[in-house]
Amino acid sequence: MTDSPARPPSPRKPDDLWRSGPVLSASDRALARYVARPLREFLRVESASSLLLLLAAVVALAWANSPWSESYVDFWHAHVSLEIGSLHLDDSLQHWVNDALMVIFFFVVGLEIKYELASGDLRDPRTAALPIAAAFGGMAVPALIYVAIAGGGDTGAGWGIPMATDIAFAVGVLGLLGRRIPSAARLFLLTLAIVDDIGAILVIAVFYTADLELWWLAGAIGGLVVVMVMQRLKIWIIPAYLVIGTAVWFALLQSGVHATLAGVALGLLTPASALLKPDVARDFAQQALADRTLDPDEVHRLQFLVVESVPVVERLQHHLHPLSAYVVLPVFALANAGVDLGGGVFGDAATNAVGLGIAAGLVIGKPVGILLACLIAVRAGLARLPAGITWTQIGGVGAVAGIGFTVSLFIAGLSFPGDAALTEAAKVGTLVASVMAAAVGVLVLLLSTRQPSNRSDNA
Repeated sequence: MTDSPARPPSPRKPDDLWRSGPVLSASDRALARYVARPLREFLRVESASSLLLLLAAVVALAWANSPWSESYVDFWHAHVSLEIGSLHLDDSLQHWVNDALMVIFFFVVGLEIKYELASGDLRDPRTAALPIAAAFGGMAVPALIYVAIAGGGDTGAGWGIPMATDIAFAVGVLGLLGRRIPSAARLFLLTLAIVDDIGAILVIAVFYTADLELWWLAGAIGGLVVVMVMQRLKIWIIPAYLVIGTAVWFALLQSGVHATLAGVALGLLTPASALLKPDVARDFAQQALADRTLDPDEVHRLQFLVVESVPVVERLQHHLHPLSAYVVLPVFALANAGVDLGGGVFGDAATNAVGLGIAAGLVIGKPVGILLACLIAVRAGLARLPAGITWTQIGGVGAVAGIGFTVSLFIAGLSFPGDAALTEAAKVGTLVASVMAAAVGVLVLLLSTRQPSNRSDNA
């Protein structure tokens, strides 16, 4: 009896290789099973960043209203100085968070806007028409309601606060509702929030800018021109862009324009198309792997080919979004959400024109403005209601868009410089209104899913 020939080993699939344990989370170690993999899965959940942001806000409120409340104030108002030669910067830790760390958040926002304009929903006018109209309505009506309640003068400066929508919280709320909410509703909210971000950025740049220092502003613009020239010359040295970006941030900081707008500008200038076509990079890499012996130089070339077949916008979003969502925004919430609720602050906010204006703008103005704008756009034939979405769901999404939190708190810090009482009232109004907007939005969306999904209520 002849021995049967041995079967050749079956080729290993790439997924099998990773499951065998090159990385800790893929192994069978207890640390991987009980810590690494559960943490990885949690971070993949759409609402995870929102939960962490909420936890940071709760910790800030608890800290600011605890017996150790003075330590909260002392910590975030402690001054941090930076000296490099003749360069001297001195500001509180809270201002460093708001003026420097938040640049990363606004840079990611700029990347998201660039991606949507180049490859996403903002590229198609017919698809983008409805959420764009909704965003304009959702910004204009809350601002008008605020002005009607708060009037002019010092209190009127906060009209930009209820215009903003917090993408992380709003999308996180829809994520908590799971499959009850149609994917088209999530897409509508995401596009609306991105357009809303564009509006908020313009408002900050135009209306919340201090006295301009034109020479510094010219220097910042010059830095952005240098970035564009470097891209034209195909200079791909990331540290060089980091140095120029830091210089642009510093120039804007000195110019009177809010320094975080440097992040937005640099994000919008980031290339949205790949340096190399994916099929060209793939063919060259396959040929190199088949015909050549890999040495360090060849590995470096292959790595460059593979990396540069993915647009820079997408790569930076992939790498920086976790940093923004899980570090920058929670730290911002810790630094800004710690409002002392003692001494009748809630009562004062309920009767204060600033707090009332913000609450009414976010809770009432947002859904009313979004619904009204959508109705006008659909009736005028400029847009159409997405398939599977009812007007009730548009109203629910509009209510969820009333969660202002991050950007609203940010604008609140710019609106009343030197007036702590109005700033505190604005923060309390924002926090209370965001909670109310989330509750109303969830309730309306849950009720809408119990109704038959038909187009009878559509325009």
